[in-house]
Amino acid sequence: MTPVELSRTVLRAVRRAVDEGELSVVVPVRAVVTPPGPGGCGDYATNIALQLARPAGRSAQQVAEILRPHLTRSEGVADVEITGPGFLNIRLGGGAGASLVREIQRRRDAYGHGDVLAGQIVPLRIPYDIRAEVVADTLVRIVATQGGRAEVHHIHPSRAEPAGTEFSRAEPAATDLSRAEPAGTDLSQAKTAGAQPSRAEPPRIKAPQADPPRPHPQTTTLRPTPAPEDPTPLGPDAARWALLHPASHDRPRISADHLLQRESNPLFRIRYAHARTRALTRNAAALGCTGDPGDVPEDVPGGDELVGALAGYPAVLTQAALHRAPDRLARHLVTTADALLAFQHTVLPLGDEKPSAAHRARLALAEAAGTVLAGGLSLLGISAPDYL
Repeated sequence: MTPVELSRTVLRAVRRAVDEGELSVVVPVRAVVTPPGPGGCGDYATNIALQLARPAGRSAQQVAEILRPHLTRSEGVADVEITGPGFLNIRLGGGAGASLVREIQRRRDAYGHGDVLAGQIVPLRIPYDIRAEVVADTLVRIVATQGGRAEVHHIHPSRAEPAGTEFSRAEPAATDLSRAEPAGTDLSQAKTAGAQPSRAEPPRIKAPQADPPRPHPQTTTLRPTPAPEDPTPLGPDAARWALLHPASHDRPRISADHLLQRESNPLFRIRYAHARTRALTRNAAALGCTGDPGDVPEDVPGGDELVGALAGYPAVLTQAALHRAPDRLARHLVTTADALLAFQHTVLPLGDEKPSAAHRARLALAEAAGTVLAGGLSLLGISAPDYL
């Protein structure tokens, strides 16, 4: 069961509780399902009980207790446990990992894309600064994964914004900011200062100036902390990583450390993990083995962590788009890469061992991780080489 399918399962449980008179609420459009946080357990967790508590006139714990049996009886759900103020922690039955891998295989680079911003235009206002430019360029792609369309506008440097003002006039990106003559004006016949209009030309009445258009109410002003120095000597990939990996309010670190081929460099770990998935596919082919989705036992090192990271990728993309925070995606790719690097040693047979169904399932999971790593790097504007 994929996160999308589990979200539908949660909503069906709510609908059953409403139909049976146990809850008096409007069934929400969507239910958020994510990997469990600190103190959680199982494969996924949802805050649907906290979301419905106030409309239902009950505590979140009571709502969770009502929904728990409906979820437990759902196909593919092995167990449900309530933790914290009312989080429902769901443990799936057999086939959860296999379904996730099949979903990634089916959607490829579109895995994790949603419709939370479908049909929406997201205006982004940025200063003329290299980090702001890179962040906005990345957000254009991330917002598109959620069905929205980001429009980038530059804040004109000559127009100071009053202190405490959220919005001011912005010029569209790549727009010529010089004053344009009215359409149809012949510039070769421009009048000199003090010249009088000819008798054949009636004096023109100056139309009142209209108020400048106000920005879109959902406009986001991006002002990430500027880089202390020019990052371009690092090269396009390392420079983008240096600007995107830190949170917007953190000052980026511009140094040659981003070029090191070492474990201490998170960008290297991500790209190396992706290259390892490609190498595993090539080596498996030499053994006559191909990936086939299946469940990976819990005792396989890194297996649960890798499944959890892949399952959480859609939620991370959604949050990165909604909060205009590409750093969330960058950090999640580091988490996914670290899980893959811990898992990779279990994928192929060792010694005289013959490839089995277990190896094929692990290979399919590793290949799915490679797909997610490559897709995430592409959204950041960073290449994902097959050889490193």
